[in-house]
Amino acid sequence: MDIKEALAAFDTLSQETRLRVFRLLVEYGQAGAPAGTLSESLHIPHNTLSFHLSHMSHAGLVVSRREGRSIIYRANFEFFSGLIRYMVEDCCRAEFASIRNDHKRKCSIIELSHCCQPKENIS
Repeated sequence: MDIKEALAAFDTLSQETRLRVFRLLVEYGQAGAPAGTLSESLHIPHNTLSFHLSHMSHAGLVVSRREGRSIIYRANFEFFSGLIRYMVEDCCRAEFASIRNDHKRKCSIIELSHCCQPKENIS
């Protein structure tokens, strides 16, 4: 992940419709969902959804595959995991956040410190 890829992803997700679509695709998991299902679930016209899915695909956030006459979209979990890892490893200081790999559960765990808690007001 480099800064240009991260900026493109954040720029894409900073638009409400695209963020809503991405969140729904995350819920559908690896199986994904056809464009028509996304359109109906989010009450977004097909042509509008197509525009946003194209934008998300160019940013690397969404991948698609054809099944018969349908195109199935899914969140690109590998890319998104890389984006999160980039933010934690390259943009945060180690005393604020870190990532550790849990080999037993086959996952990565983000650990955040309590660095940002407000100081008590002493009057």
